[in-house]
Amino acid sequence: MKKAAGIHGRWGASTDIPMLHDLYDSDDDTPLDSPKTSVFHSLQTSPRSLYWRLRRSRSLVLVILAVIAIFYYSSKYHRRLFAPTHKPSLRYKGVDWRLFAYSQYATDTDHLCNSVMVFEALDRLGSKPDRILMYPEEWDSKNSTATDRDRELLMKARNWYRAKLLPVEVKRFERETNNTAAQGGSKWDTSITKFLTFNQTNYLRIIHFDSDVTVQQHMDGLFMIPSARVAVTRAYWRLPAIKAFSSRFLLIEPSTAETSRLIAAAESTRLPRNELAMDVVNSVFEDSAMVLPHQQYGLISEEFRVGDHRRFSGNDYEKWNPKRVLREASLVHFSDWPLPKPWVMWPRNLLQEKIPLCEINPGTDNEAGCESRDIWMALYGDFRKRRKDICALLSVPAPEWPPAPSVVSSDRVPSGHQ
Repeated sequence: MKKAAGIHGRWGASTDIPMLHDLYDSDDDTPLDSPKTSVFHSLQTSPRSLYWRLRRSRSLVLVILAVIAIFYYSSKYHRRLFAPTHKPSLRYKGVDWRLFAYSQYATDTDHLCNSVMVFEALDRLGSKPDRILMYPEEWDSKNSTATDRDRELLMKARNWYRAKLLPVEVKRFERETNNTAAQGGSKWDTSITKFLTFNQTNYLRIIHFDSDVTVQQHMDGLFMIPSARVAVTRAYWRLPAIKAFSSRFLLIEPSTAETSRLIAAAESTRLPRNELAMDVVNSVFEDSAMVLPHQQYGLISEEFRVGDHRRFSGNDYEKWNPKRVLREASLVHFSDWPLPKPWVMWPRNLLQEKIPLCEINPGTDNEAGCESRDIWMALYGDFRKRRKDICALLSVPAPEWPPAPSVVSSDRVPSGHQ
């Protein structure tokens, strides 16, 4: 379909099949009833000669038809064999969707709820591949720290949204700074747990993305794009000063060898352990990763707050159209440092500083051009409503703002901007 041509492309082929009349010499002006070619002349001269002429003519016609048939079917087979698999629609025939999966991991109640919300969205949008939910293996022990709500959410993910539950050993690294107060996070970085997705070698491809998102469209078509060990988006908000990949969205081809390589890179890294997963992805796949369009798979909510959108669009001539940007995005990552994540309420004084402004006469009775602000507010409102409806969880109370000076390091990359 034309509307998907920007990502998937189209396959076209045209073949000029020779017609029968083209195989004859059109420059021969000899009359058909001339003695040279006349059948009646042949009858008059030699019945045996006529027999062999007709036999040769019939053989020639059969050979021509055979050549045409071979050419037609070989061309059809060639088109089928070499046609790209990333077709512009999802009306695939013969695809075994059990070979593909979406993956999530959760280490606490908040992120478990986020993952269930992701699976609910994929189910509602008609996504076909499997769904994997990784959770701490200690939740299954007798001395489990899991709450009744955690168990309820795990069962809901499995029974309502057909997620396959997978207990794993969570990988934890201590952060350099504790951002709990500002982000509702932990001093422990568990982000490299996502790399355990590479161990799921019973799948051909897996899409893993962080759970602090709103999913707007399923991404089943990505499983059909050309092969690559890993496909990522750019951390476009760092451009042009820093060119780096984001670890928030990964399309991978499972391999236990890659798992070992990634975990080893995380354990041996000398980089600041604040954005560990992002650092590892860049160090390991810097020269080999396929780059996906961030406009569709890497949009962050902060984009609706900033005034300069050149890093997002990649040019300085495209007019910002927030409705179109939201409509074309498959998902939106919540990232508005120093505002907390969407399951944490905003400190009122901080919200007044960071809320998007209207383009015309902001803060007055005549303000206009408020689409970006309205979309930004609606994204947070929708997330909190779904959290309550799906998980029966209310928002975490707002943290104190500003936080104590020791909480946030001045040279720290904002958490969540992975």
